[in-house]
Amino acid sequence: MASFDIVNKIDLQKIDNAVNTAIKELVNRYDLKDEDCEIELDKKNKLIKLQAKQEMAIQSLIDVVLSKLTKQQIDPRILDLSKEPNPSGKHMHQNLPIKEGIDKETAKKVVSYIKDCKLKVQVSIMDDQVRVTSKSIDELQSTMAKVRAHEFDVPLQFDNMRS
Repeated sequence: MASFDIVNKIDLQKIDNAVNTAIKELVNRYDLKDEDCEIELDKKNKLIKLQAKQEMAIQSLIDVVLSKLTKQQIDPRILDLSKEPNPSGKHMHQNLPIKEGIDKETAKKVVSYIKDCKLKVQVSIMDDQVRVTSKSIDELQSTMAKVRAHEFDVPLQFDNMRS
């Protein structure tokens, strides 16, 4: 039986490159010159830490980081942008967690979407990934095409294609 896995993997080196180019741009930004801004990547905890004097500057930092991620071909949906900046002392802080893996809710959505497509494949959830198996490689390829065309909450990649 042929199979593949649907995953959400991140390339930490590309994220590091994007953060470093964002830091370089920060030095040249006139509108952020007096804001005492900082961007830092915490690889261990998979966080991008932002700091500035005002919330508007934090939003500008987020925009810079998102544009640099896009230039590195990284989907910006890997960042959790749902939290508000935290004031502490003279500065505002915001941590942007990097989401890796597929959570249970998204995995259930992917499985139900594939089943609704009425393809001749078997789908199962395995930890933080979804495995798709079939006798036909053509069915697997059409499943990939349908999943690629559909919008989910996280960026999805296809891994471990076996025939």
